Formats: sequence, structure tokens, C-alpha cells
Amino acid sequence: MGLIAMSERDLQRIEVLSKVIDGRMTLMSAAHVLGLSERQVRRLLERIRTGGAASIRHKAIGRPSNNRINDGLRDYALTLIRERYWDFGPTLAAEKLAGRDGLTVSRETLRHRMTAAGIWLSRQQRRSFHQPRLRREAYGELVQIDGSEHRWFEDRGDAVNSHQ
Repeated sequence: MGLIAMSERDLQRIEVLSKVIDGRMTLMSAAHVLGLSERQVRRLLERIRTGGAASIRHKAIGRPSNNRINDGLRDYALTLIRERYWDFGPTLAAEKLAGRDGLTVSRETLRHRMTAAGIWLSRQQRRSFHQPRLRREAYGELVQIDGSEHRWFEDRGDAVNSHQ
């Protein structure tokens, strides 16, 4: 039959329900431990008896989402972005695809696809170009002093430098 991937929650359910089947735990205490009603525990017990432990898993695991965009449409949108909108971000690309090309694809879907294809990088992923500053020889060497002349005394005196 092969290996079946299960979550910790499903494994705990199987363990508790097997105790109920063996008679080492009551139905009420199993319901309390699992945080379910007695009726739900009875339903799970019936599923284990008919389909085995694998039937505890959620039935939608391994199935594609109902909202999934088909691969052809996704690839077509990516080729349009590569050809016409290669320098756009996902938001603007989604607007242009909807307006000019009649393709309605969500901004988030485009962001994921463009990042995976290497067309777009988020602001955090872009490389920052900050040149590292080397240490100075002596303490206080980086202090900058303004030597420009200002009219400190308004019209009562000459324009002076604050460091004279």
C-alpha cells in the first residue's frame, strides 16, 4: 500500500481511537481528549472500521485547489510578462494583463510566479549597494565641522564663521 503522510493531529486521533477500539478508553473520555463531540468520535470510529487508519486523513489532501489557475493560462501570462511587461512589478503587470490582454490573474499569483521565474525580486531580495565604511585612524576623525559663514549678529556685525 505504501507510506501515507499524516499530520500529528491525525496520528493522535488514531492513537486515541485505537484505545477506544481496544476497550482501554471510553467514548466520552476520547471525545474530551480529542476536543470533539461523542457523535464525531463515533463517526471517526466508523471510518476507521470501514477504511482503516488511512481514512482518518482529510480527503482533500493531495488534490489540487478548486481556485487553481490552469497551467496553460499561467504560462501564457508569464510569456506575456516576459515579452511586454518584463520591467513591471506584479501589481502593474496584473493591471496591464487585465486591461490590455483580457487576462484576470491576481497580483499575488503573479508575484509568486514572477519570483519563481526570476523576473521580479521583492524589495528585501534586491541587493543593496552600500559601500562599507573603513575604520578611521583616530577617535573623532569622522567629526565634520561646518565652516560656512553666516550672519550670526544679523545686521549688527560682519558675517562670521562659528569656528573662529
